[in-house]
Amino acid sequence: MANELVWAGLAGVVVIVLAILFLFSRPSPSQSRVSFDNVLVPSSLLSELNISASLSNNIGIGTASYSVISNINGNLLTLNNKPEVLYMGAEYCPFCAAERWALVIALSRFGTFSNLHFMTSSATDYPPSTPTFTFYNSTYTSNYISFVSVEQTTNQPSGGGYATLQTPNTSEYNLMAQYDSRGSIPFVLFGNKSVLVGATYDPLSVLDSYNWSAVANLLHNGSTVQAQSIIGSANLITTKICQMDNNTPSNVCSQSYVKQIERLS
Repeated sequence: MANELVWAGLAGVVVIVLAILFLFSRPSPSQSRVSFDNVLVPSSLLSELNISASLSNNIGIGTASYSVISNINGNLLTLNNKPEVLYMGAEYCPFCAAERWALVIALSRFGTFSNLHFMTSSATDYPPSTPTFTFYNSTYTSNYISFVSVEQTTNQPSGGGYATLQTPNTSEYNLMAQYDSRGSIPFVLFGNKSVLVGATYDPLSVLDSYNWSAVANLLHNGSTVQAQSIIGSANLITTKICQMDNNTPSNVCSQSYVKQIERLS
């Protein structure tokens, strides 16, 4: 019995090791990433998304598109006495998948995520099975801003569409209808002072055929398409957050990339 328990324990360790090796290798078929949907993102990968100020400043806006962002002049949207960033998207959506990378990096400059999980976009959308994260059931804490996320559907087909996951409340629905009459996603509202509708870069050219760890590693080489697109987008999002929260904290909002992007406004 003791030997059986030992072998059972060793078998369990082998399974775990193989799963970790699979996750952090670079798979060729995008379908292989789907098995990691809803797996908790390890702290080691989140730490790789803490991009240095020097690299961020060197990249600036990179190749991220400013055209999907519009400045508005509404009354400041707040939650818990802090300016609110409102994200509305869906797990099936490959363009939401792309923008979440930039959002996680940018928001992590102002606060901390916990309980963030891996997710892929729909296997039947294009590009299929894009590696990303889901904000569903995650927690975000910050001394400076509030973050509200609404992942409207899962990535799994249900009948003629996708299964409902979260439903926006009346206020959230009305804000999206006001600034995004076609209901395009991703939709990100920065304190009712600026709004992003659509992705700032193409998920196909940046994320297709890569897994999470491969993307995270490529971010630290400023010449890669991943760094230019994702960090450039994160810098753009960071600038819009700084503009809505009186440029705090100063160690984030005083960076040269913020000043550079502000001149585009």
